[in-house]
Amino acid sequence: MMIPSRLLVLLMLGPLALALLTLVDRALLSNVLLVDAALALIAGVDALLGWGRRVEVRREVRPVLSVGRPNPVTLHLRSRAGRDLEVDVSDDTFAEAAREGLPARVHLPAGGEASVRYLLTPRRRGAYHLGAHTVRYPTPLRLWIRQQRIRADDEVRVYPDVQAVRAYELLARQDRAHAMTRASRRVGGASEFERLREYSRDDEFRAIDWKATARRQKLIARQYQIERGQTIALMIDAGRLMSAEVQGLPLFDHALNASLMLAHVAARGGDRVGLLAFSDRILAALPPAGGRSATVRLVQATYDVHPELVEPDLAAAFSRIGRDLRQRTLVVVFTQVHDDVAAAALVRHARGLLPRHLPLIILLRDPELEALARIGDGADEADLYTRAAAAELLGWRDRLIRTLRSLGAHVLDVEPRALTVDAVNRYLEIKARHLL
Repeated sequence: MMIPSRLLVLLMLGPLALALLTLVDRALLSNVLLVDAALALIAGVDALLGWGRRVEVRREVRPVLSVGRPNPVTLHLRSRAGRDLEVDVSDDTFAEAAREGLPARVHLPAGGEASVRYLLTPRRRGAYHLGAHTVRYPTPLRLWIRQQRIRADDEVRVYPDVQAVRAYELLARQDRAHAMTRASRRVGGASEFERLREYSRDDEFRAIDWKATARRQKLIARQYQIERGQTIALMIDAGRLMSAEVQGLPLFDHALNASLMLAHVAARGGDRVGLLAFSDRILAALPPAGGRSATVRLVQATYDVHPELVEPDLAAAFSRIGRDLRQRTLVVVFTQVHDDVAAAALVRHARGLLPRHLPLIILLRDPELEALARIGDGADEADLYTRAAAAELLGWRDRLIRTLRSLGAHVLDVEPRALTVDAVNRYLEIKARHLL
């Protein structure tokens, strides 16, 4: 496809001016026709010289992308032209993603190569395709812009936040996994010794091994191994309230990202992890399993599970959990409740887990609701009513939390942005205190 350039449009203004003069002097008609023919001939030759495929594009992208994260995509361009090109390049992505860095302009030397990198941020999990490339570059005389569409098809899968897991694993290999989680205070000292490692500021002072410190001439701490082989069951509510978006992601995705990290930390520590995602039906169910494949199984089972605009069936979900679990289990429930009926059901089913299992109820806070409750004193009457309603709802939520805790359940009331770190830390605290 050829698009007239700005230069060609400006050149065409000359014959147009001459054509207007022929209204005054008909003798100029032959000159006008001559200029038109010359311009058409030059433009036609330029178009022929610029025709053909002069640029090749190859896309480099990971087959697995993380939802809500900027994922790098690289376009490698190769020139087949005998001259330098200024190339504008773009890429066909999918509607459920935002891109940063496109369209891009790159200088492509004659017969040479260049690369363009952009960031793709998916907003929804699932399987998608990255389509054709579009490049534009001027013809030799710059009278035309050659637009070339290059076919391409790369299948990608958008998973929960696997980048956080990669970062944690890298830190763990460097003995710095505590950088992503707070150090848990071990109560009772019943954990067994695992190994020696370099002391960090998050370690307890009593963990220092003074003999090893003297030998190595630097602070060395004893690392203890918490009891292994226990069972963690993750329950994720996929009902209508979990479809509300916070920070560009549904609450369900925040819960799923936290579940992925929690499963990875638990499996790495020797525990077995299972999962149940539910709305008014069971959407995904994985029996507890351990080993390095536990996290992979969770990702593959849930990457295309999305919240549904229905009321969750807590009775069916808790009945399934109670039926499948044979030994004492930490049952982690990610949910959101805003009415008395759902709250009563949650209390009833949490009570049903005790004392055989240990429930950890994670309630996701609504930052917008809390902002409404902080409306200033100078607000008008309507705003004051809004603040009163928001405060009443927050008070109702606090009463629900106290009720759950009075039963013996653990409760984590947390904003979505802090969910992953707080959930992992609460799990580590429960393990360290030997509550499971």
